[in-house]
Amino acid sequence: MRLDELQYALPPELIAQRPLPQRDSSRLLTLGRGTGAVEDHGFSEFPDLLGGDELLVLNNARVIPARLFGHRTGVHSQAPSRATRGEHLSGSVEVLLTRQVEPATWEALVRPGRKLPVGERIRFGEGELEAEILSRGELGLRTLRFESHTGELVGELLDRLGHIPLPPYIEREDETSDRDRYQTVFAKQRGAIAAPTAGLHFTREIFERIRNRGIEICELTLDVGLGTFQPIHAETIEEHAMHAESFEISEETADRIQQARVAKRPIVAIGTTVVRALEAAALGAANTNANELVLPGRAEASLFIYPGFQFRVADALLTNFHLPRSTLLALVSAFAGKKNVIAAYRHAVNEKYRFYSYGDCMFIR
Repeated sequence: MRLDELQYALPPELIAQRPLPQRDSSRLLTLGRGTGAVEDHGFSEFPDLLGGDELLVLNNARVIPARLFGHRTGVHSQAPSRATRGEHLSGSVEVLLTRQVEPATWEALVRPGRKLPVGERIRFGEGELEAEILSRGELGLRTLRFESHTGELVGELLDRLGHIPLPPYIEREDETSDRDRYQTVFAKQRGAIAAPTAGLHFTREIFERIRNRGIEICELTLDVGLGTFQPIHAETIEEHAMHAESFEISEETADRIQQARVAKRPIVAIGTTVVRALEAAALGAANTNANELVLPGRAEASLFIYPGFQFRVADALLTNFHLPRSTLLALVSAFAGKKNVIAAYRHAVNEKYRFYSYGDCMFIR
């Protein structure tokens, strides 16, 4: 499949730069998975659009302040003194944490990467935190080991000095309010560098209405990282290799999914990250001839879902609108059909829906 088949025209003014004042005041486009029929709704109607027997699966990943700004201090054989650090300050450095390897060691994207060799140290804040580049990897990644100079834990300093990593199409600096709004109300497990944005529309009141209808809710964790947002550079999407993301499915969630399937109750994935985790776990179960529909436990998802993929778990999907020529648009096109999805996106553009992370959403069923 050619990459340009996942293209659509989007006026820049439809890219949401900020969230709406109320989470559940976003708009909701419903798309018939088999028919391609579209309808316009508000997200506050979502509980009423459900049949009443569904199992909703959420991604409870919590976004960390993964964007850091620092200064080079040069290559040192050992940690420099505070005076030496002051003498060696030179260029500015931007670090985006992507995956935790050990408590104080992270994979990260670093800019300007070409000028930063292995052994280079980077100073953050007033010198409270430093990092040393340990190695270079694929996709421009570096491995960094952080060190605290205050007695505080490295994680505490990262939280204090870091910034919320807003996507590049949000053309402003992060603000204090983003620490709350670029986070779902059910976020728990730290480690994601981007929000599972389909969940941003939910409020506690919406969940109460859903539960009052007798609809079951369960959670898993997928640490949203490079696998979700890595651009496709190949001319055909089949040539693209996904970067792995860690996910974890508890025994309880796996049991609930199994029970829903046995009872023929619809399984609704809240976001594409949930789909990736569920389908990767289902492939793991199928490959090991397990009795479960999905394997519980912690694993890596490097699954690339594009048209032609056979879904084993997800029956319906709530998702935001995605970038053209992206792996996320490929996944949604696999779920509902490329023709249906592109037509629905054109309808959303004509009706001036708000796009991307802080934008509106669609419900495919």
